[in-house]
Amino acid sequence: MSGPGVRRTTWAALRARRRALGRLAAWSAVEALPALLGGVLVARAVDRGFLAGQFATGLAWLAGLAAAVLVGAAATGHVYRSLGAVVEPFRDELATRVVQGALADATRAGGRADSATVARLTHQVEVVRDTFGGLVLVVRGFLFTAGAALLGLLALAPLLAGAVAAPLVVGLAVFGASLPAMVAHQRAQVTAGERLGRSAAAALAGHRDVVACGAQERVVSEVGRRVTAQADAERTLARMAALRSLSLGVGGWLPVVVLVLAAPWLVRQGLSAGAVLGALLYVTTGLQPALHAVVQGVGGGGLRYAVTLGRILHTSPPAETAPRPPAAAPSPVSAAAPSPATAAGAPPAGTGPMPWRAAVADPPAVALRGLTFRYGPHARPVLADLTLTVPAGDHLAVVGPSGAGKSTLAALVAGLVPPESGTVHLAGVPVAGTPADALARMRVLVPQEAYVRTGSVGDNLRYLRTGADDATVLAAVHALGAGPLVARLGGLDAELDPAALSAGERQLVAAVRAYLAPAPLMILDEATCHLDPTLEATVEHAFARRPGTLVVIAHRISSATRARRVLVFDGDRPLVGTHDDLLTRSPTYRELVGHWEDLAPPARVPLGRP
Repeated sequence: MSGPGVRRTTWAALRARRRALGRLAAWSAVEALPALLGGVLVARAVDRGFLAGQFATGLAWLAGLAAAVLVGAAATGHVYRSLGAVVEPFRDELATRVVQGALADATRAGGRADSATVARLTHQVEVVRDTFGGLVLVVRGFLFTAGAALLGLLALAPLLAGAVAAPLVVGLAVFGASLPAMVAHQRAQVTAGERLGRSAAAALAGHRDVVACGAQERVVSEVGRRVTAQADAERTLARMAALRSLSLGVGGWLPVVVLVLAAPWLVRQGLSAGAVLGALLYVTTGLQPALHAVVQGVGGGGLRYAVTLGRILHTSPPAETAPRPPAAAPSPVSAAAPSPATAAGAPPAGTGPMPWRAAVADPPAVALRGLTFRYGPHARPVLADLTLTVPAGDHLAVVGPSGAGKSTLAALVAGLVPPESGTVHLAGVPVAGTPADALARMRVLVPQEAYVRTGSVGDNLRYLRTGADDATVLAAVHALGAGPLVARLGGLDAELDPAALSAGERQLVAAVRAYLAPAPLMILDEATCHLDPTLEATVEHAFARRPGTLVVIAHRISSATRARRVLVFDGDRPLVGTHDDLLTRSPTYRELVGHWEDLAPPARVPLGRP
């Protein structure tokens, strides 16, 4: 948890993304236009417009300020997109380091699996990612906003620029000098909390032995000492916040006091009323907010970043000999079987969809051209020269005899397996060569065998949309008919035991998880086969109403009748049409319909143990 290690890792991450940082700086400069021009334009509006009796001229100068604000607002969107190119690869590197370190430790001679790796991977890495992104934002915001305000102030009144810059530098110096102590106290607070937890856990686990040995007073005294140490660390950390207030007072408010007190003298020296007002605007809307953001951001998130990243570096040393996974190799991604690629494509924790994520275009949701696939060089093709277009917003059911290639088609569309020949495009983007995290943002595949992980009910449901609030999750739960299941399990905060769920319950959890995902394409590969027909209809109707495109690998004729179009594997000639149309055109479809309708629905227990 050494400071130099944190600094080296941070600088290495920034140097590795110089091009992305350059784009971020360029858009930040454009975003800072209002801070640069605001005071000058307001001064011109007052002096040459309103005070001179030229009302239209004053409005024209203010219109220029409004235009600068609009340009800056447009640049803000590009700032967040550029930020993603800096932050997301760093998060992926940390996750890789944690996993490689855990594997190396577990597989070495005498090593063992460390359950704390899960906490580092799911919590600490996300804390570092969020705080790293916040630090980059506030630091670049301060540099460009405060720099633009000082330049504008220099152009407006050079004398005032020096008077304002001096207390600003003093305030920053006070804050910078207090940072090492803040980091040390933050680390001490974390360590004291861990020691208290270990001490209390040991006392509770061994309370019978404590009573038998008559050691109650000694154990209570030891736990009390840990409680006192934790409280002292919290109080010390709170007192350090006073230094942040001092730096904000000196650097942010002292310039305002200087301007107000010096205003009469400045006017006597020939400075216009508009210039004084413009200078005040530079301080109150440029320098002061920028200083406040950087002090609070670095003093809050920065401390968490330093301590948490230090812990990751300390517990997950680099595994130099571990092989690095290929960056663009597609990996299985589905709502039912979580993977690192899915996690990389999902919105960050607590934030909802990422603001820098590119929007999906308007081409067909799925476009297959000349698709051929076989499970061996001499095997019969499962799919041969298949061409298919699924428009955006379509609801397509895929039916056919067992072994006809329905699940293979789902895997090819999702990019889980490469075709022998032909192309697959999702929303105009070729699946071949597209990184797994990008594919995860475009589609979700829910297979027949649903995966549920240990954790809370809410964590399982939010896996593909970690920022969803309780209201959004519960709305999805009720839309898919999963309300009784969630209520029986104890609500969203209840701990979930995957082994205690039936196959139907696991499928229902996976369905809600996929329904909440931001991906526009849903592929259900017999994902409701363990649900009863009524609940299956509820799930499919909910997905059909959901914005986006739905492809259902059907196992009951009811799924085909609910779809807008049906693809049937009729021998070597796949046919697409409506249910009624295919009853006329396809003997295979007529046979399937008769076969399905003659079978009574199998007895299933979707919300309990079978």
